[in-house]
Amino acid sequence: MNIHILQHVSFEGPGMIRDWANAREYQLSYTFLFEQDIVYPDMTGFDMLIIMGGPMGVYEETQWPWMNAEKAFIKKAVEAGKKVLGICLGAQLLAAALGAGVYPNECNEIGFFPVSVNDDVVMNHLPKEWMVFHWHGDTFDLPEGAVLLASSPACINQAYRKGCCVGLQFHPEADAALIQQMVQYEKAELVKELYVQTEAEISGQLKLGDANRTYLFDLLDKIINIK
Repeated sequence: MNIHILQHVSFEGPGMIRDWANAREYQLSYTFLFEQDIVYPDMTGFDMLIIMGGPMGVYEETQWPWMNAEKAFIKKAVEAGKKVLGICLGAQLLAAALGAGVYPNECNEIGFFPVSVNDDVVMNHLPKEWMVFHWHGDTFDLPEGAVLLASSPACINQAYRKGCCVGLQFHPEADAALIQQMVQYEKAELVKELYVQTEAEISGQLKLGDANRTYLFDLLDKIINIK
């Protein structure tokens, strides 16, 4: 199994996804959007595409000149029938590739908050209230024909699936080390609000990220095996 990862910033890598791939002896390759030379693989070179998060917005094409080419690549992967997983910004980019709108949410959601999980072939192993890590200010419309997988009071469309494409607005891949990196680079956003936790609150709950390892591994296995 060959898995290609689109990574937008240096501090939001695949986290526990790398551990899952190593445990299954899957091969990982990367396109780093933050590097000067951006190279996308041929569609025959991978079986699954994973799109990571980042602080940019899907609608900020003028600020991020590589974004239109990335959107085109994601759409091509969808049309080629690849398994696709989008996380946070990745879920928004995937939603856009599937024809849905992406725009600012009514509030930011940053920290550990539960999502209500709906029954689906890729989510039926999860608790009905799943405690996950969030870091987003945007949201997306549900792509036409997609199934809503999870919601929260702060953001209705937290996760969706359309065929073998899955979008997660939250970060189940984020272990303690990854969360600490995100806090280090983006701590200016941690201004206490109803759905925004402080740096101290997040730091005191880091074990919740690591606790999702088994849930994440099972979720990724199920996405790989979607027919």
